[in-house]
Amino acid sequence: MGKKKKPVETSSLFDEDQPKPPAPELAPQPVAEELPPLPPGVPGLPADLDPSWHKALDPETRKPYWADLVRFIVEERKTQTVFPPAPDVFNAFRFTPLDKVKVLILGQDPYHGPGQAHGLCFSVRPGIATPPSLRNIYKELESDLGIPPVKHGYLAEWARRGVLMLNACMTVRKGQANSHKDKGWEKFTDAAISAVSAQPRRVVFVLWGSYAQKKIPLIDQKKHVVVKSAHPSPFSEHLFFGTKPFSKVNEVLEAAGEEPIDWRLPEKAEE
Repeated sequence: MGKKKKPVETSSLFDEDQPKPPAPELAPQPVAEELPPLPPGVPGLPADLDPSWHKALDPETRKPYWADLVRFIVEERKTQTVFPPAPDVFNAFRFTPLDKVKVLILGQDPYHGPGQAHGLCFSVRPGIATPPSLRNIYKELESDLGIPPVKHGYLAEWARRGVLMLNACMTVRKGQANSHKDKGWEKFTDAAISAVSAQPRRVVFVLWGSYAQKKIPLIDQKKHVVVKSAHPSPFSEHLFFGTKPFSKVNEVLEAAGEEPIDWRLPEKAEE
């Protein structure tokens, strides 16, 4: 009989004395830059904002202008009536996370009448009379898309559907338009506009009036689309009517493969 063949020895995963192949080198992982602490007594952004906004805008709260702005608003509220109420100031960001923005409508500053402003440009609280500019927006919406005006001016549903409704200046003193101009809000909202422009998805920027159109340099027009016209104010309504901004927005979104905005508002407004 022939000799038995010696079995071939194979290494086992449990053979501790076997040499182990070198572990593959891992690429270094980027480390999130830690922000410096806020100055004592200076709050940052509200904690309940979407993380996408915190990532984009928290660095702004570490800049010197932010502390100056916060201190100014605190002192104003001690001696003056300031709109909107403090809990509503950041509602534009609260209602529309950065990564959900499909449209940005830019206003100048909040309504300065009692009970009107609640943090969304052109919008007023339920139960408050619809302001003239918003009435004109409704007229153009009906002319453009056949959507009849509702009997309220509460635009929160637009915000929830991806329309960032931002005022360049986010607070105002009662009865004094532009009273908080050049206190720091414009730097903050410029950063917000730039953050929207940095998003990979196509966004439509709706800029009504010369003030809003000054922000065009912040927008990457190779990636995004600007829809501009006169302001819907009664002073320029004759130039605003017939511009069809709502259908233009939806044409851009559909061409980019996005769902168009449903511009219809509920008959009854509820907060």
